Amino acid sequence: CHKKKLMQGGSVARAILESEKFAVRALTRDVTRSNALVLRDLGAEVVKGDLNDEASVEAALKGTYGAFVVTSFWDHHSKEKEVCQGKLVADAAKRLGLQHVVYSGLENVKRLTGGKLEVGHFDGKGEVEEYFWSIGVPMTSVPLKASDGDYCTLALPMGDIPMDGISVADIGAVVSSIFNSPAEFLGKAVGLSAEALTIQQYADVLSKTLGKEVRDAKITPEAYEKLGFSGAEELANMFRFYHMKPDRDVKLTHRLNPKVKSFNQFISENQGVLKGI
Repeated sequence: CHKKKLMQGGSVARAILESEKFAVRALTRDVTRSNALVLRDLGAEVVKGDLNDEASVEAALKGTYGAFVVTSFWDHHSKEKEVCQGKLVADAAKRLGLQHVVYSGLENVKRLTGGKLEVGHFDGKGEVEEYFWSIGVPMTSVPLKASDGDYCTLALPMGDIPMDGISVADIGAVVSSIFNSPAEFLGKAVGLSAEALTIQQYADVLSKTLGKEVRDAKITPEAYEKLGFSGAEELANMFRFYHMKPDRDVKLTHRLNPKVKSFNQFISENQGVLKGI
């Protein structure tokens, strides 16, 4: 959602400010939001802008060394709009000569599976990433799927195949490390993951923390896509893609952020919120 997009950007901005190696300019649609005000107080330059507006993107990127870019499918549920946003940023980055763009991307599932699977919120980011590469923007891609609270239902069609996850809060330090090591990471994709657990292992962690039994629903992708909620078929295809074990590097993620939290640590630190579930 838009909230998660803000959380990713905020996490990266905080980590870079803490490293004190770069000044930070944060682009936001609403400079009065509490998240924006916090970043301003931490020393960031907060500017109003919109990824749909070429002039504001150009103004935000002008004079910068690099950029962390997050596009959002969930703002409008349109792969086409997300691709337009990404290409607009890519063109501006190329025009202005940015030296390093880190893009929060995902795989182009439709292309990778020869059209057998379509996952709009993956495919659009994949197309954007491919466009960045094609026009020669110096870039590192960080494909990730951050934990987003869906584990509470545990109706996740993964069978016994481990699923990767990482807390949004831990992404910032990883991206900051990537910016600090351009020679190692320019031109590469870095699949982020704190760890990969089976759904039953996620359930076991929640059972221990919540003090009540949580089980893997053992639902299949076919049953999942028939649940009837908006986007069920797309998410079922996402899980089918996860069955193919996309490239995520747990060891490298921990090297880039030695403080990255396991699911157990994340849940333990947030158990006060979960107790009411």
